[in-house]
Amino acid sequence: MNQSRIFESEKLSCKLQNIVSVVHDAVTFCQGDTIALLALLRQLEELHREIRDGAFQNNLPNNRQALYSLLKDIESEGGWPYIERMKLQQFLANLPPEAASEEEMER
Repeated sequence: MNQSRIFESEKLSCKLQNIVSVVHDAVTFCQGDTIALLALLRQLEELHREIRDGAFQNNLPNNRQALYSLLKDIESEGGWPYIERMKLQQFLANLPPEAASEEEMER
């Protein structure tokens, strides 16, 4: 890897770490406010979709060798990025017992 590539990689790593810090700060700021945390999750999902459908697709490899390299990286680095949604059963399991009882009574 040449010196320029290493420098660019370090710059990207620094930018990504800054993003992580900002998101953690937002989570801390929203602590105790479920609606705000849900808004944060929605924003992150939208950002993921925007990057995937825009810049990522526009930069997909245009030859077999580059495609192979991308697929190899996806496989070795943990697979395709995915934002998992909480299943309703998990959501309900996290409700306090009195809230769960109210839900059952309304049915």
